[in-house]
Amino acid sequence: MYAFPKPLALAAATLASLMLPMGSAWADYPDKPIRFVVPFAAGSATDQLARAIGQAVTMDTKVTVVVDNKPGANGFIAATDVAKASNDGYTVLITTNTTHAANEHLFKKLPYDPVKDYSPVAALGRGGQIMVVHPSLPAKTVGEFIALAKKEPGKLSFGSGSSSSRIAGELFQQMAHVELLHVPYKSNPLAITDLLGNQIQMMITDTATGLPQVKTGKLRALGVSSKARSPLAPDVPTIDEAGVKGYEMSYWFAAYAPAKTPPAVVDKLNAMLVKAAKSETAASFYQTTGTEVFTSTPAELAKFQGQESAKWGRIIKSANIQPE
Repeated sequence: MYAFPKPLALAAATLASLMLPMGSAWADYPDKPIRFVVPFAAGSATDQLARAIGQAVTMDTKVTVVVDNKPGANGFIAATDVAKASNDGYTVLITTNTTHAANEHLFKKLPYDPVKDYSPVAALGRGGQIMVVHPSLPAKTVGEFIALAKKEPGKLSFGSGSSSSRIAGELFQQMAHVELLHVPYKSNPLAITDLLGNQIQMMITDTATGLPQVKTGKLRALGVSSKARSPLAPDVPTIDEAGVKGYEMSYWFAAYAPAKTPPAVVDKLNAMLVKAAKSETAASFYQTTGTEVFTSTPAELAKFQGQESAKWGRIIKSANIQPE
């Protein structure tokens, strides 16, 4: 049998490897820990989702998933971290409409491009928010809160730790014709802490963050931001039916990998995450937070993101919020 000289043998081996099917180089993916980067603090809805999905992925693949919280700067820190990460499929941004639909309309300049810097992987869920106040506030309904706010314009404050939360509050001001003081936070749990301490008076936050405090009696729920009442809080009216006609504000979760991540890896990630979202392991998160299981293909997520960006742009413009 003829043996190639060493240089020719190396060249032949290289050529042979290049002729293998495109996906074969990633046949063993994943074979090392995957990092889920979250733009919000531990305890936030996004963090809870990332941990539930991560646990399901680990149980299915036996590969460790590490959740890396990088809160602050309206998601800039986490989004930039992933945009600059290696595109080998081992760094994934578990995020929301904050970084990928709202920020581009809230800021004149972003340190990342929500389209060009990422490979869409999968939508993971969507849900409504809940309007909560400190129990000491003499307002037990949305109507009473509006009356109180109109009596003393600019005195009552609302906190927000995400674009969803902020725009929900800004939209409420516009539609209820009230003037409130906005207080920004790095994440919703931090805002909730100040609301519990009566340092701010109101917040419209994700159900996962706000409802537990309502159930323990530490906060009072006035309304939910979705079209229909939440099955987790059926006695709480929608903000629309409570008097602010036409009010609606929801949020969504999705996963993104760095731009130019190989399609074979993106497809594997998509299959893993969609399976995890629909698993019994993650079911508790969806059921206890009122989040709808909402999944997609990478192409469907790209299309959905474009539609959502346009929608959030319209909401922000109509709320007369000037880019910072």
